[in-house]
Amino acid sequence: MSQAKSKSRLKIWIILGVVLILAGGGYYYYKKKKSVPTASYTEAQVTREDLQITILSTGIVQPENRLEIKPPIAGRVEEVLVAEGQDVKKGQILAWMSSTERAALLDAARAKGAAEVKRWEELYRPTPIMAPINGTIILRNVEAGQTFSNADSVFSMSNRLTIKAQVDETDLAQIKKGQTTNVVLDAYPKEKIPGKVEKLAYDAKTVNNVTTYTVDILPDNTPDFMRSGMTANVTFLVSEKPQALTIPSEAIRFVDGKPSVLLPNPKDKKKPIEHPIKIGVNDGKRTEVLEGLEEGATILIADISMGSNAAGGNPFMPMGRPRGSSGNRGGR
Repeated sequence: MSQAKSKSRLKIWIILGVVLILAGGGYYYYKKKKSVPTASYTEAQVTREDLQITILSTGIVQPENRLEIKPPIAGRVEEVLVAEGQDVKKGQILAWMSSTERAALLDAARAKGAAEVKRWEELYRPTPIMAPINGTIILRNVEAGQTFSNADSVFSMSNRLTIKAQVDETDLAQIKKGQTTNVVLDAYPKEKIPGKVEKLAYDAKTVNNVTTYTVDILPDNTPDFMRSGMTANVTFLVSEKPQALTIPSEAIRFVDGKPSVLLPNPKDKKKPIEHPIKIGVNDGKRTEVLEGLEEGATILIADISMGSNAAGGNPFMPMGRPRGSSGNRGGR
Protein backbone atom coordinates (compact mmCIF):
# COMPACT_ATOMS: atom_id res chain seq x y z
CA MET A 1 0.00 0.00 0.00
CA SER A 2 2.79 2.38 0.96
CA GLN A 3 4.70 1.52 -2.24
CA ALA A 4 1.67 2.50 -4.35
CA LYS A 5 1.38 5.84 -2.54
CA SER A 6 5.12 6.52 -3.10
CA LYS A 7 4.82 5.78 -6.81
CA SER A 8 1.77 8.07 -7.05
CA ARG A 9 3.62 10.92 -5.34
CA LEU A 10 6.65 10.43 -7.62
CA LYS A 11 4.43 10.70 -10.71
CA ILE A 12 2.90 13.91 -9.35
CA TRP A 13 6.38 15.44 -8.79
CA ILE A 14 7.49 14.40 -12.26
CA ILE A 15 4.39 15.96 -13.83
CA LEU A 16 4.91 19.19 -11.84
CA GLY A 17 8.59 19.29 -12.93
CA VAL A 18 7.67 18.86 -16.59
CA VAL A 19 5.02 21.60 -16.30
CA LEU A 20 7.54 24.00 -14.71
CA ILE A 21 10.14 23.27 -17.38
CA LEU A 22 7.61 23.83 -20.17
CA ALA A 23 6.38 27.05 -18.55
CA GLY A 24 9.92 28.33 -18.09
CA GLY A 25 10.85 27.44 -21.66
CA GLY A 26 7.74 29.18 -22.99
CA TYR A 27 8.50 32.30 -20.98
CA TYR A 28 12.10 32.31 -22.18
CA TYR A 29 11.00 31.91 -25.82
CA TYR A 30 8.46 34.72 -25.40
CA LYS A 31 11.08 37.12 -23.98
CA LYS A 32 13.62 36.10 -26.60
CA LYS A 33 11.12 36.80 -29.36
CA LYS A 34 10.46 40.26 -27.93
CA SER A 35 14.16 41.13 -28.03
CA VAL A 36 14.20 41.58 -31.81
CA PRO A 37 16.83 44.20 -32.76
CA THR A 38 15.32 47.59 -33.46
CA ALA A 39 17.14 50.36 -35.28
CA SER A 40 16.96 54.10 -34.92
CA TYR A 41 18.73 56.44 -37.32
CA THR A 42 20.69 59.65 -37.01
CA GLU A 43 20.89 61.96 -39.99
CA ALA A 44 24.25 63.22 -41.28
CA GLN A 45 25.24 65.44 -44.18
CA VAL A 46 27.72 64.99 -46.99
CA THR A 47 30.16 67.90 -46.60
CA ARG A 48 33.45 69.13 -47.99
CA GLU A 49 36.34 69.23 -45.53
CA ASP A 50 40.14 69.22 -45.53
CA LEU A 51 41.35 65.69 -44.85
CA GLN A 52 44.77 65.07 -43.37
CA ILE A 53 46.08 61.52 -43.26
CA THR A 54 48.57 61.25 -40.43
CA ILE A 55 50.64 58.75 -38.46
CA LEU A 56 51.16 59.29 -34.73
CA SER A 57 54.26 58.30 -32.82
CA THR A 58 56.24 59.14 -29.69
CA GLY A 59 59.91 59.90 -29.33
CA ILE A 60 62.69 61.45 -27.29
CA VAL A 61 64.65 64.65 -27.88
CA GLN A 62 68.30 63.73 -28.30
CA PRO A 63 71.42 65.35 -29.72
CA GLU A 64 72.18 64.26 -33.26
CA ASN A 65 75.86 64.02 -32.29
CA ARG A 66 76.89 64.15 -28.64
CA LEU A 67 80.55 64.82 -27.86
CA GLU A 68 82.31 64.40 -24.54
CA ILE A 69 85.14 66.92 -24.33
CA LYS A 70 88.14 65.68 -22.32
CA PRO A 71 91.27 67.73 -21.51
CA PRO A 72 94.52 66.89 -23.31
CA ILE A 73 96.37 66.57 -19.97
CA ALA A 74 95.55 66.22 -16.28
CA GLY A 75 95.49 69.38 -14.21
CA ARG A 76 93.26 72.08 -12.78
CA VAL A 77 90.66 74.44 -14.26
CA GLU A 78 91.69 78.08 -13.95
CA GLU A 79 88.74 79.75 -15.69
CA VAL A 80 85.47 78.57 -17.32
CA LEU A 81 84.24 80.80 -20.16
CA VAL A 82 80.93 79.16 -21.18
CA ALA A 83 77.62 78.15 -19.59
CA GLU A 84 75.17 75.32 -20.26
CA GLY A 85 72.92 76.06 -23.21
CA GLN A 86 75.40 78.43 -24.84
CA ASP A 87 76.06 78.12 -28.58
CA VAL A 88 79.74 77.92 -29.48
CA LYS A 89 81.82 77.84 -32.66
CA LYS A 90 84.44 75.32 -33.65
CA GLY A 91 87.80 76.36 -32.15
CA GLN A 92 86.23 78.64 -29.52
CA ILE A 93 87.99 78.52 -26.12
CA LEU A 94 85.69 77.00 -23.52
CA ALA A 95 88.03 77.10 -20.51
CA TRP A 96 91.63 77.68 -19.44
CA MET A 97 93.46 74.99 -17.50
CA SER A 98 96.82 74.44 -15.86
CA SER A 99 98.76 71.22 -16.08
CA THR A 100 99.57 69.51 -12.79
CA GLU A 101 103.11 70.97 -12.94
CA ARG A 102 101.92 74.53 -13.67
CA ALA A 103 99.32 74.36 -10.91
CA ALA A 104 102.01 73.27 -8.43
CA LEU A 105 104.39 76.09 -9.53
CA LEU A 106 101.67 78.74 -9.23
CA ASP A 107 100.69 77.50 -5.76
CA ALA A 108 104.34 77.73 -4.65
CA ALA A 109 104.72 81.19 -6.21
CA ARG A 110 101.74 82.53 -4.28
CA ALA A 111 103.67 81.99 -1.08
CA LYS A 112 106.35 84.44 -2.39
CA GLY A 113 103.99 87.21 -3.45
CA ALA A 114 102.05 88.60 -6.41
CA ALA A 115 105.16 89.49 -8.42
CA GLU A 116 106.36 85.88 -8.37
CA VAL A 117 102.90 84.63 -9.43
CA LYS A 118 102.85 87.12 -12.35
CA ARG A 119 106.34 86.03 -13.40
CA TRP A 120 105.36 82.34 -13.59
CA GLU A 121 102.02 83.10 -15.29
CA GLU A 122 103.93 84.83 -18.07
CA LEU A 123 106.58 82.13 -18.32
CA TYR A 124 104.19 79.18 -18.14
CA ARG A 125 101.02 79.87 -20.13
CA PRO A 126 97.74 78.02 -19.39
CA THR A 127 96.34 75.41 -21.78
CA PRO A 128 93.05 76.15 -23.61
CA ILE A 129 90.17 73.67 -23.86
CA MET A 130 88.49 74.31 -27.23
CA ALA A 131 85.23 73.35 -28.94
CA PRO A 132 85.82 70.65 -31.60
CA ILE A 133 82.61 71.47 -33.55
CA ASN A 134 79.91 74.11 -33.90
CA GLY A 135 77.20 73.32 -31.39
CA THR A 136 75.65 73.84 -27.98
CA ILE A 137 77.07 73.18 -24.53
CA ILE A 138 74.59 70.78 -22.94
CA LEU A 139 76.59 69.82 -19.84
CA ARG A 140 79.31 71.62 -17.87
CA ASN A 141 81.07 69.34 -15.39
CA VAL A 142 83.77 71.63 -13.96
CA GLU A 143 84.21 74.87 -12.07
CA ALA A 144 87.27 77.07 -11.63
CA GLY A 145 89.79 75.52 -9.23
CA GLN A 146 88.60 71.94 -9.81
CA THR A 147 91.19 69.27 -10.59
CA PHE A 148 90.70 66.46 -13.08
CA SER A 149 92.45 63.74 -15.05
CA ASN A 150 92.67 63.50 -18.82
CA ALA A 151 90.02 60.71 -18.65
CA ASP A 152 87.38 63.03 -17.14
CA SER A 153 84.74 64.67 -19.33
CA VAL A 154 84.73 68.40 -18.60
CA PHE A 155 82.04 69.42 -21.11
CA SER A 156 79.35 67.72 -23.20
CA MET A 157 78.08 69.34 -26.36
CA SER A 158 75.87 68.56 -29.33
CA ASN A 159 75.75 69.98 -32.80
CA ARG A 160 71.90 70.10 -32.90
CA LEU A 161 68.88 68.56 -31.19
CA THR A 162 66.71 66.04 -33.03
CA ILE A 163 63.63 64.00 -32.12
CA LYS A 164 64.08 60.26 -32.39
CA ALA A 165 60.61 58.78 -32.95
CA GLN A 166 59.74 55.07 -32.84
CA VAL A 167 57.60 54.13 -35.85
CA ASP A 168 55.83 50.77 -36.17
CA GLU A 169 57.07 48.66 -39.07
CA THR A 170 53.55 48.61 -40.57
CA ASP A 171 53.67 52.40 -40.96
CA LEU A 172 57.26 52.70 -42.16
CA ALA A 173 56.35 52.49 -45.87
CA GLN A 174 54.43 55.78 -45.51
CA ILE A 175 57.38 57.68 -43.99
CA LYS A 176 59.77 59.43 -46.41
CA LYS A 177 62.84 61.62 -45.98
CA GLY A 178 61.84 65.29 -46.03
CA GLN A 179 58.25 64.52 -44.95
CA THR A 180 56.49 67.24 -42.95
CA THR A 181 55.96 66.63 -39.24
CA ASN A 182 54.56 68.38 -36.20
CA VAL A 183 56.15 67.84 -32.79
CA VAL A 184 54.54 68.58 -29.41
CA LEU A 185 56.60 68.19 -26.24
CA ASP A 186 54.94 66.83 -23.11
CA ALA A 187 56.53 69.70 -21.18
CA TYR A 188 55.05 72.32 -23.55
CA PRO A 189 51.75 70.85 -24.84
CA LYS A 190 50.56 74.15 -26.37
CA GLU A 191 53.63 74.63 -28.54
CA LYS A 192 53.74 73.01 -31.99
CA ILE A 193 57.20 72.58 -33.50
CA PRO A 194 57.25 72.02 -37.29
CA GLY A 195 59.97 69.77 -38.64
CA LYS A 196 61.09 67.40 -41.36
CA VAL A 197 62.07 63.75 -41.47
CA GLU A 198 65.87 63.70 -41.55
CA LYS A 199 66.74 60.00 -41.48
CA LEU A 200 65.15 56.54 -41.27
CA ALA A 201 67.01 53.79 -39.43
CA TYR A 202 67.97 50.60 -41.27
CA ASP A 203 68.10 48.50 -38.11
CA ALA A 204 64.91 47.58 -36.24
CA LYS A 205 64.16 47.32 -32.53
CA THR A 206 61.86 44.60 -31.19
CA VAL A 207 60.27 45.04 -27.76
CA ASN A 208 57.46 42.73 -26.55
CA ASN A 209 57.10 41.33 -30.11
CA VAL A 210 56.54 44.85 -31.52
CA THR A 211 59.02 45.86 -34.22
CA THR A 212 59.80 49.56 -34.64
CA TYR A 213 62.25 51.72 -36.53
CA THR A 214 63.85 54.94 -35.30
CA VAL A 215 63.03 57.98 -37.42
CA ASP A 216 65.03 61.20 -36.87
CA ILE A 217 63.08 64.47 -37.09
CA LEU A 218 64.91 67.77 -37.42
CA PRO A 219 62.95 70.85 -36.23
CA ASP A 220 62.73 73.73 -38.72
CA ASN A 221 63.74 76.02 -35.85
CA THR A 222 64.87 74.61 -32.53
CA PRO A 223 63.10 76.53 -29.73
CA ASP A 224 65.05 77.69 -26.68
CA PHE A 225 62.90 75.57 -24.35
CA MET A 226 63.72 72.27 -26.06
CA ARG A 227 65.98 70.09 -23.94
CA SER A 228 67.68 66.75 -24.45
CA GLY A 229 65.67 63.89 -22.93
CA MET A 230 62.21 65.49 -23.31
CA THR A 231 59.32 63.27 -24.41
CA ALA A 232 57.79 64.24 -27.75
CA ASN A 233 54.58 63.37 -29.59
CA VAL A 234 55.14 63.32 -33.34
CA THR A 235 52.54 63.63 -36.11
CA PHE A 236 53.70 62.61 -39.60
CA LEU A 237 51.66 64.15 -42.43
CA VAL A 238 51.18 61.33 -44.96
CA SER A 239 48.80 63.02 -47.39
CA GLU A 240 46.36 65.87 -47.61
CA LYS A 241 43.06 66.20 -49.46
CA PRO A 242 41.80 69.80 -49.44
CA GLN A 243 38.02 70.22 -49.67
CA ALA A 244 37.34 66.51 -50.09
CA LEU A 245 33.74 65.26 -50.22
CA THR A 246 33.37 63.44 -46.87
CA ILE A 247 30.96 61.55 -44.64
CA PRO A 248 31.30 60.22 -41.08
CA SER A 249 33.24 56.94 -41.15
CA GLU A 250 30.64 55.29 -38.90
CA ALA A 251 28.00 55.74 -41.61
CA ILE A 252 29.77 53.34 -43.98
CA ARG A 253 28.45 49.78 -44.24
CA PHE A 254 29.91 46.88 -46.19
CA VAL A 255 27.61 44.61 -48.17
CA ASP A 256 29.35 41.68 -49.88
CA GLY A 257 32.64 43.49 -49.23
CA LYS A 258 31.50 46.68 -51.02
CA PRO A 259 30.93 50.01 -49.23
CA SER A 260 27.49 51.52 -49.03
CA VAL A 261 25.42 53.99 -47.00
CA LEU A 262 21.79 54.24 -45.95
CA LEU A 263 19.59 56.87 -47.56
CA PRO A 264 16.17 58.05 -46.27
CA ASN A 265 13.24 56.20 -47.83
CA PRO A 266 10.42 58.69 -48.55
CA LYS A 267 7.90 55.83 -48.70
CA ASP A 268 8.87 54.08 -45.46
CA LYS A 269 11.03 55.84 -42.85
CA LYS A 270 11.68 52.53 -41.06
CA LYS A 271 13.21 50.94 -44.16
CA PRO A 272 16.08 53.11 -45.47
CA ILE A 273 17.58 52.49 -48.89
CA GLU A 274 20.96 50.76 -49.22
CA HIS A 275 23.06 52.89 -51.59
CA PRO A 276 26.48 51.82 -52.96
CA ILE A 277 29.36 54.30 -52.93
CA LYS A 278 33.06 54.41 -53.73
CA ILE A 279 35.37 55.63 -50.97
CA GLY A 280 38.90 57.01 -50.75
CA VAL A 281 41.15 57.93 -47.84
CA ASN A 282 40.03 58.51 -44.26
CA ASP A 283 41.44 60.15 -41.16
CA GLY A 284 39.64 57.81 -38.77
CA LYS A 285 36.65 60.11 -38.21
CA ARG A 286 35.67 61.07 -41.75
CA THR A 287 36.02 59.22 -45.06
CA GLU A 288 36.38 60.61 -48.55
CA VAL A 289 33.57 59.80 -51.01
CA LEU A 290 34.75 59.38 -54.61
CA GLU A 291 31.46 58.34 -56.22
CA GLY A 292 27.81 57.85 -55.34
CA LEU A 293 26.96 60.96 -53.27
CA GLU A 294 26.76 64.70 -53.79
CA GLU A 295 27.53 67.54 -51.42
CA GLY A 296 24.61 68.35 -49.13
CA ALA A 297 22.98 64.92 -49.44
CA THR A 298 21.46 63.38 -46.31
CA ILE A 299 22.54 59.94 -45.15
CA LEU A 300 21.54 57.83 -42.14
CA ILE A 301 23.66 56.33 -39.38
CA ALA A 302 22.05 53.24 -37.82
CA ASP A 303 21.92 52.81 -34.05
CA ILE A 304 20.94 49.20 -33.26
CA SER A 305 19.32 48.31 -29.91
CA MET A 306 17.89 45.02 -28.59
CA GLY A 307 14.39 45.96 -27.46
CA SER A 308 13.14 45.52 -23.86
CA ASN A 309 15.19 42.41 -23.01
CA ALA A 310 18.59 43.57 -24.27
CA ALA A 311 20.43 40.88 -22.36
CA GLY A 312 18.47 38.12 -24.09
CA GLY A 313 19.44 35.70 -21.32
CA ASN A 314 17.76 32.73 -19.71
CA PRO A 315 15.36 33.88 -16.92
CA PHE A 316 16.56 30.95 -14.79
CA MET A 317 20.13 32.30 -14.88
CA PRO A 318 21.30 34.93 -12.33
CA MET A 319 20.51 38.44 -13.62
CA GLY A 320 19.02 36.85 -16.75
CA ARG A 321 22.48 36.27 -18.34
CA PRO A 322 24.84 33.28 -18.41
CA ARG A 323 27.98 33.63 -16.31
CA GLY A 324 30.96 34.91 -18.22
CA SER A 325 28.92 36.91 -20.73
CA SER A 326 30.16 40.48 -20.94
CA GLY A 327 27.27 41.94 -22.84
CA ASN A 328 29.77 43.95 -24.93
CA ARG A 329 30.99 43.01 -28.35
CA GLY A 330 33.62 44.97 -30.15
CA GLY A 331 33.63 45.40 -33.87
CA ARG A 332 34.28 47.85 -36.59
